[in-house]
Order: sequence, then C-alpha cells, then structure tokens
Amino acid sequence: MYAPRVLASMLGALAVFAIVTYFLNGSLASTLLQTVICAVLMQVGYFLAVLYLVWKKAREKERQAAALTQLAGDEKSAAKAPPSGLDRPGHFNR
Repeated sequence: MYAPRVLASMLGALAVFAIVTYFLNGSLASTLLQTVICAVLMQVGYFLAVLYLVWKKAREKERQAAALTQLAGDEKSAAKAPPSGLDRPGHFNR
C-alpha cells in the first residue's frame, strides 16, 4: 500500500462523504461529526490492513527460515551418511 495514494483516496472519499451527508442532513455540525467519525474508522481500517501485511510478511519469512533450516539439516544428515557403492574412497572405476 502506497501511503500517499491511500491518503489522497481517503481525503477524496471523505470529501464526497461530507458533501453527501450535508445534502442528506442539512446540518453542518452533524456533517462535521459524521465525517470525523468516518475518518477515524478509515484510519483504523488502514492501520489494520498495514498490520495484516506486516504479519503476513513475517509469517512468510518464518516459513522460509524453517525451510532453510530443514534443508540444512537434510544436507548435514546426507553428509553423515556412510558412503555406498561407487562413492567409497579408494574405488577406481576403470
């Protein structure tokens, strides 16, 4: 989410909301109060969306770290396995 774009979109939505609310209610005080409440709700929604994106990225990084740890563990166990067949030291295939 690109913050300046979100801010511009929120201000545009709030302006439209304020105009429509004023035409429906006819009260400037009621319009102002409802617009402020709408702005707070939009900010809470934006915060929760950013929080979700951060959580999702952290979970993705944890999964990648777990996969790398498992891969490293598999390589260590493969390195500790006894050589078999043609991999034995001293064997020459002629």
